[in-house]
Amino acid sequence: MHTYWDILIRAIIAILLLLIMANILGKQTISNMTFLDFVTSITIGAIAANLAFNTKLKSTHMVLALIVMGITSVLLSVIALKSRKWRNWISGSPTVLIEGGKILEGNMKKVRYTLDSLDQALREKGIFNMGEVEYAVLEDNGVLSILKKDDYQFVTKRDLKLGGGSLSFPIELIMDGALMEQNLTMNGLTREWLENELRRRGKRIEDVFYAVRGTHKQLFFDYYEDRIRQPVDKE
Repeated sequence: MHTYWDILIRAIIAILLLLIMANILGKQTISNMTFLDFVTSITIGAIAANLAFNTKLKSTHMVLALIVMGITSVLLSVIALKSRKWRNWISGSPTVLIEGGKILEGNMKKVRYTLDSLDQALREKGIFNMGEVEYAVLEDNGVLSILKKDDYQFVTKRDLKLGGGSLSFPIELIMDGALMEQNLTMNGLTREWLENELRRRGKRIEDVFYAVRGTHKQLFFDYYEDRIRQPVDKE
């Protein structure tokens, strides 16, 4: 009878610790499985299972292992947040599989992504003709993002007022407040041009958290000061 009570108590502790760690690690872990989230989930699940049912192992050791794993995962998440270079290694980075309607075989081999997988992912997006795709990007969570060619995109009222134009891949200009100088150089843009665009809006580069030039070369800026007095959701 003592063994049954031991397993019951250990199982309850394991569930409670998993719930606590899920709250600490945040929504990203359950919504977008990056490399770090995948490794963390498997390891924590294995430790929690041993804590609940493996009576040969001390429960205190398993609890300590869970705590260490949780702290390590949080620290790696903080490092990924602070450093873009480390973020690519820890969480992975998006890979372009189709560019300008052309399949990039080299990139597909690099991420070991087959044509069958590509066809399946496109069908899941409601695309049965690969000729409709302008860009396809394999995100770091394994989801395929699609940008259709202009002729195959859904028409909106706004589109009816605008003439059809060529599409371009979005260019990230500022990320996490840092100027993406390489992106500017590769696309023939300059810091002076960006500063002028911001000056027209009464802003400086230091005020911007995220900036991107969209598919129609339109500019989008998100500032540190959002000036939302009553946000719908505040964590």
